Amino acid sequence: MSDSMKPPGNGFEGNRLSSVAERRAKGRELSVPAVKVCGLTRVEEALGCAALGVSAIGLVFFPKSPRYVSDEQARVIGSSLPRGVCAVGVFVNEDYRTIMKKVELCGLGAVQLHGSEPVELVEALTGQGLIVIKSVFAHREPLIAGAADYGAAACLVEGAGGPLPGGNGTVWNWSAAKLPRELPFVLAGGLTPENVGYAVEEVHPDAVDVSSGVEAAPGRKDLSRVKAFMDAVSRNRGGKTYRRIFG
Repeated sequence: MSDSMKPPGNGFEGNRLSSVAERRAKGRELSVPAVKVCGLTRVEEALGCAALGVSAIGLVFFPKSPRYVSDEQARVIGSSLPRGVCAVGVFVNEDYRTIMKKVELCGLGAVQLHGSEPVELVEALTGQGLIVIKSVFAHREPLIAGAADYGAAACLVEGAGGPLPGGNGTVWNWSAAKLPRELPFVLAGGLTPENVGYAVEEVHPDAVDVSSGVEAAPGRKDLSRVKAFMDAVSRNRGGKTYRRIFG
């Protein structure tokens, strides 16, 4: 591991293992997939999403994204969230120290990595007690082979291929996202209130991630569509259980 990825202090490996063990010891099963709403830029919309029952809020730290937030925006949003709603920082090829600075400043409980980050970075962040979600994709189909090698808390599977990292709001062949059941995963890419029920039934993800599918404009969430999305996910119970990812 390079010096730039080494956590401060000693006992890194022990901390990593204990944090993983603690998470596994918690009640892990949900009756419906968790919902993460990504690309929030306004505190009032984040609070509205929280009131509707979302499990996680995504804050995008990729400067080229139309949903990019400054450190101050993210800090205000993160500090406003009620207990039980996880603030997730979304990064693209950032280094360990940059990510950890934003984690500490903005109160992030999880990080989502959308670039070509190495396994060592996932390990270092996990060692700090963070929930780490690694995006896996290739062209317009997800790169499933080797997804488990990252050792992340979960993988995010989406159809890439647009101008920016992420799903770019593009509907794709969700059935290609079926992973081995031992690997928790988040489904993203082109999800809307109108199709998320079908996607959950087809793929059985542990969580779903939506951004443009519930927007009035880039970075501006339409809370009526967020509610419709939540309702569609809640209707799709089917007697199955889903693993808890966010906290």
